[in-house]
Amino acid sequence: MGKLEGTVAVITGSTKGIGRAIAHAFVREGARVVVTSSSEANVQSALEEFPPGTAFGRRCDVTSQDEVEALIGAAVERFGRIDCFINNAGVSDPFCSLAESDPELWGRVVDTNLKGTYNGSRAAIRYFLRHNPKGKLINMAGSGTDPGSNTPFISAYGSTKAAIARFTRAVAAEYRDSSLSVMLLHPGLVRTAMVSPLDPTPELRRQLRTFNTILDIFAQPPSVAARLAVRMASRWSDGRTGIYLSALGGLRKKRLLLSFPFRKILNRIDRRTY
Repeated sequence: MGKLEGTVAVITGSTKGIGRAIAHAFVREGARVVVTSSSEANVQSALEEFPPGTAFGRRCDVTSQDEVEALIGAAVERFGRIDCFINNAGVSDPFCSLAESDPELWGRVVDTNLKGTYNGSRAAIRYFLRHNPKGKLINMAGSGTDPGSNTPFISAYGSTKAAIARFTRAVAAEYRDSSLSVMLLHPGLVRTAMVSPLDPTPELRRQLRTFNTILDIFAQPPSVAARLAVRMASRWSDGRTGIYLSALGGLRKKRLLLSFPFRKILNRIDRRTY
């Protein structure tokens, strides 16, 4: 029996990258999942990867409270319940300085990452309070979350991730006397389309060598974050809230740094884009 046998999870932004890896890990552990994307084509393509009956898909723009509420309703109608909601959908701003930034794109990052997390958290907790008092909410941290971290040239992304961390801790405190589990997951550095753009900005091209070296040292497959998500959604977190897990914590970061010369010599650096 899998660690998530019989549970139902909604994972936003789960047709690619980290969200896709989490969805597949959940299904392997016995869960049924609801995958989402802002693209209907991506949803339909992703559904073909799952065994029959294990996944349901729905297009959802997380910046719309109405669409997120409709997502909750569709998930319950299909699977009868929701046990875990993961706010994974996110975007990043183009790699550029503040003076060169596009206000519309900067605002889109805030709307998708921060407002989207608010919309998903609000809808999930309202459902849990009415129908599943032991529900689990997982929000996604990132660069900008940890104290002292710095995110130059992606100021919108870093700012939203710092805000999501503060928001999640606040919500965990608000419901600390309930049976809800409100948690924060840092997926680490993963080579997704977000960090491996096909058309890099002039600023990124200027820093490409340094950027690629950082990826070579610290990037990991999304399966690392997916394993942590499985743990958080399992009975391991029952009765606990305010949990923070990182796929790039202190010991793992040191291990990746120390092993880098050997991985480079042995040609064991994974440069795939997930």
